[in-house]
Amino acid sequence: MDFSSQRIVIIDYGMGNVGSIQNMLTYLGARAVISSDHQVIKSADKLILPGVGHFDRAMDNISNNLLLELLNKMALVEKVPFLGICLGMQLMCKSSEEGNSKGLGLVDAEVKKFKFPDNCELKIPHMGWNYINPQKKSNLLIGLEEKSRFYFVHSYFVDCANTDDKLTITHYGQDFVSGFEHDNLIGVQFHPEKSHRFGIALFKNFLGSY
Repeated sequence: MDFSSQRIVIIDYGMGNVGSIQNMLTYLGARAVISSDHQVIKSADKLILPGVGHFDRAMDNISNNLLLELLNKMALVEKVPFLGICLGMQLMCKSSEEGNSKGLGLVDAEVKKFKFPDNCELKIPHMGWNYINPQKKSNLLIGLEEKSRFYFVHSYFVDCANTDDKLTITHYGQDFVSGFEHDNLIGVQFHPEKSHRFGIALFKNFLGSY
């Protein structure tokens, strides 16, 4: 499938694994640019919001780049396919226990911290490979194996208010939402850009089916 006609914009707000994402999309034949320029973002056929780091700092950077209103318009009014990755997924929610800032509020969800008993052997952050369990049919998951696994690094997880928004569940001491989908809005807690053939399949689906 030829993805070269699509304009994919990876939103640059100073906190994200943007190079790895761009490299994988380029490998798949897509035209992917990293940008915080408003005109470039407005021209996007698809948007990707990456993120690694602290929730409040990320929201400050987004605000300082005057991106809040634009991202809301592109996601909720223009209905551009919008993919949040790791912290980017969490920023799409209403709020996070990691900080005091409001999130983008694109989906009805909160971000919570993993809390395990003192005698629990599980470590925080949840780091490494883990499986996703699909909760509904989605174009994002077409062709993925039943036991698809992805690479995670996170201390906080998304709690969706709407059961219908839950796309995938993963278990780490408890079940948590590792992916959500609401209309054109998609979030994944894992890093597809670090997940080899599983990540390639997921990005192909995002490019080809939305």
